[in-house]
Amino acid sequence: QVQLVESGGGLVQPGGSLRLSCAASGSTLDYYVVGWFRQAPGKEREGISYSSGGDGSTYYADSVKGRFTISRDRAKNTVFLQLNSLKPEDTGVYYCAAHRGIAHMAWELYDYYGQGTQVTVSS
Repeated sequence: QVQLVESGGGLVQPGGSLRLSCAASGSTLDYYVVGWFRQAPGKEREGISYSSGGDGSTYYADSVKGRFTISRDRAKNTVFLQLNSLKPEDTGVYYCAAHRGIAHMAWELYDYYGQGTQVTVSS
């Protein structure tokens, strides 16, 4: 079993930055794909980024490419998502999830999920 805990969300002005953390316990994330998803009010959940522990590959959705960066700290067993140049449309609950196997952004095929952290971008 892997337990995931997100943190780092908050209220930020447009153009600002946040760093989200996804801390894991119960198992090392070294061989897991860790994905970040978000859900805005009234909208479907969107897969925005993943990091594959197996082959080191990363992915970014077009909506966040060039503004968000995913990274890992293996010593801390944590995956980070750096959010820069934030826009009001980035507002939502951000979730991390983990699974072993082929890297993808299909929420329902992940095995472990965090509880989410709220990001609000507003002036």
